[in-house]
Amino acid sequence: MISKTDRLLKEFINLHPKFIDLSLSRLEYLLKKLGDPHKNLPPTIHIAGTNGKGSTLSFIKNILQNNNYSVHTYTSPHLEKFSERININNKQVNASRLLSSLKFVKKINQGKPITFFEITTAAAFFLFARYKADFLILETGLGGRLDATNIIPKKILSIITSIGIDHEEFLGNTIKKITTEKLGIIKNTSNVIIAKQTKEVEGFIYKKLKKMNNVYYFKKDYNFKIIDSKKFLYQFENIKKNISKPSLEGNHQIENASTAITAAIVLKKNKYNIKFSSFKKSICNTKWPGRIEKMKYKNKIIIFDGSHNLSGAEKLNQYLKENKIHPNVIFGMLNNKKAFEFLSIIKKNIDILYPIQIPDEQNAYTQKEIYKVSKKINLKTIIIDDLNSINRSLIKSSNKHILVTGSLYLIGKIRRKYL
Repeated sequence: MISKTDRLLKEFINLHPKFIDLSLSRLEYLLKKLGDPHKNLPPTIHIAGTNGKGSTLSFIKNILQNNNYSVHTYTSPHLEKFSERININNKQVNASRLLSSLKFVKKINQGKPITFFEITTAAAFFLFARYKADFLILETGLGGRLDATNIIPKKILSIITSIGIDHEEFLGNTIKKITTEKLGIIKNTSNVIIAKQTKEVEGFIYKKLKKMNNVYYFKKDYNFKIIDSKKFLYQFENIKKNISKPSLEGNHQIENASTAITAAIVLKKNKYNIKFSSFKKSICNTKWPGRIEKMKYKNKIIIFDGSHNLSGAEKLNQYLKENKIHPNVIFGMLNNKKAFEFLSIIKKNIDILYPIQIPDEQNAYTQKEIYKVSKKINLKTIIIDDLNSINRSLIKSSNKHILVTGSLYLIGKIRRKYL
């Protein structure tokens, strides 16, 4: 049975003909009618990037909470319930509070055109302003410059995580155009952290930011080019020895954890009471579902990974290769993503592909479309009509590992079956 909240969220989808239409004007108008809640938020940390946003946010959140700070967070997309996106004072927003804020924002909007992400972001800002906290951590939905979260006038810290090719139809078809859009969040920010990047992106960003003060630039092998602090580098070199194994799987999570620790030290430099001794516990106990998340099910190990772009595929492939895992794969993907290139990257480190159309997603590849892609790269593929039958087949298989990947939407539909 569909909940009142889900029914209302479906109504929001129909308020604008385009699901994504990057602009700040519609949201600005609505927020003004709501009393400008975005101008009354806690000190805000803003995160943009192609990959690693959610993991970095989770690490930072855990560090702050372990230092007795209260934290609001805003993330997207959710896996199972929309309420996952909004945390109020360290806890997921409760159903009644969420529903009342969504109803109020709907009433104030009066049916005017606005995208789903914009109106739900307005509801989140309304909640964040209403309930006090020490920090707010925002993850962009898409891009940065024109992302709905970028309407806030001031941030204490902006973070750019790993940048790659994704959402070209909205952000541009070159890495420089995409990077420029991501860098749009650094407006009105005194502190900026740039996570590890490819050489091309790294050089482009440095040219853009070299005249700024207080920029912390993350380089390969955990070395930082520190513009204003040699002491900081010494502190980090000592701390990093204790976090070589974050709770989140994959070498890329060491990079995300390092970025989060950088954020914590920047906050400490800005007079916040953050203890270095909290870092190890925080990094080693962070949870972020659906990102190389392992779960035991009967006699199998299920790996859920919501990677859906090429840089995500490369990180997933590195994890499989380094851990000598050769899983059977349940694969589904939205049809605006590059299924051929994604599967080509992980091909050598997977066994049999079981394609599936993501349930209840019209804009997803069909099983036949995925099958055509897999045949082009000579990947062994088995078509089974429904998820339950796929699951029964995989459980009977001699392969110990099952990987579910290609989309966070797919992870959200399947993950609950194995809990």
